[in-house]
Amino acid sequence: MMGHQLSEQAALFYEFSIERHVPPHHLLRSIDRFVELDGLRRELSPFYSTIGRPSIAPELMIRMLLVGYCFGIRSERRLCEEVHLNLAYRWFCRLGLNGDVPDHSTFSKNRHGRFRDSDLLRRLFEVILRRCIDEGLVGGESFAVDASLIKADANRQNGIEGEKGLPPQAASRAVDEYLAVLDDAAFGAATEIVPKFISPADPAARWTGAHGGQAFFAYSTNYLIDVEKAIRQAEVLAAKRMIERTAKNFALHPCRLLGDSAYGSADMLGWLVDEHGIEPHVTVFDKSARKDGTFAREDFDYDPADDVYICPGGKTLTTTGTRVNDGETLLYRASKADCDACALRPRCCPNTTARKVPRSIHEKARDMARAIAKSWEGRASRRLRKKVEMLFAHLKRILKLDRLRLRGPNGARDEFVLAATAQNLRKLAKLIPMPQPKPA
Repeated sequence: MMGHQLSEQAALFYEFSIERHVPPHHLLRSIDRFVELDGLRRELSPFYSTIGRPSIAPELMIRMLLVGYCFGIRSERRLCEEVHLNLAYRWFCRLGLNGDVPDHSTFSKNRHGRFRDSDLLRRLFEVILRRCIDEGLVGGESFAVDASLIKADANRQNGIEGEKGLPPQAASRAVDEYLAVLDDAAFGAATEIVPKFISPADPAARWTGAHGGQAFFAYSTNYLIDVEKAIRQAEVLAAKRMIERTAKNFALHPCRLLGDSAYGSADMLGWLVDEHGIEPHVTVFDKSARKDGTFAREDFDYDPADDVYICPGGKTLTTTGTRVNDGETLLYRASKADCDACALRPRCCPNTTARKVPRSIHEKARDMARAIAKSWEGRASRRLRKKVEMLFAHLKRILKLDRLRLRGPNGARDEFVLAATAQNLRKLAKLIPMPQPKPA
């Protein structure tokens, strides 16, 4: 027979435990083991007043933010609603059944104030990364680096021409942050080219058509990952900063770096090989190929003993040692008499009196990268490099970070750091098994 809906009867007493209602294999149970916030609280204490009403505990806001980024809840208003209703979220945030969830506006005040002033989110990321190292998930032998574009919170239709610059009346937190980083190599000074359009809402975002469709305003997030265990100028600078920061903060010095041609410039390869002794498993950025059928630079053999090039006709090209192109290039020239008498001149220098071959001062590092690319180690590195691309796919499709919600360079940095922290926590939870309960 069909049952009847019972009317609710309020009980006088309830016996309820959130601990028992969170499944043993819930993701948050696995993540909770690795979230240690005691040290962060001590670092935040100077940014709080010693008088007045007690604030909302920073640990609560950090845990709520981790819930949001681990489960792709991008809206802070929705995050507060979900934490209020979800028992597992309440358990992770230490709220219990009766704990009050803070208002969504509280996140904005703390993100733009104490959290940012104290660089708290980066410290949180480093604490979790340190735990990854301690658990053996980071070996430090091979690092891979890459970058991916994330759409900014800026309407492409409201862009103004870059030549005109920002209107005088433009004023916002994002505008102030943009003006503060105009000389930063990762933003205003990354390139001398004036952008085609600027967004008044977020002028630090760059106008790009890199995806091949409609152009849009975007930021670039850069990842440096360990591959064995688990805007071009700005990308190179970010890679250098990440490698140096990893060496300084975690004493990790990679033996090799994996990357695509964005990191294959002569300067970057020289920095890796000559200054840091890192093997460049990187695609060389090379534009020496010719399309007119004449001999390219690779057709000339370099003799390191005599520091000369030998042309296909057997003649010698020498250099005076004078550097050009901001001191980055040496020119090797053939004799005019040799070129005039050479039968191969129509295929070599039909439009000039003598052939010139440019050579980067970092050409040894470039040759090393070319040799590695042809070896089986280079082929293996190209497969391992895909792990970075998988992280970007996870970032956009699972964690829902396909578009930023915060504006300005500081907002973009906060979102990227929190997302990377969430990815490391999820990786720890997946690879480090939960301890088995002891038998009674």
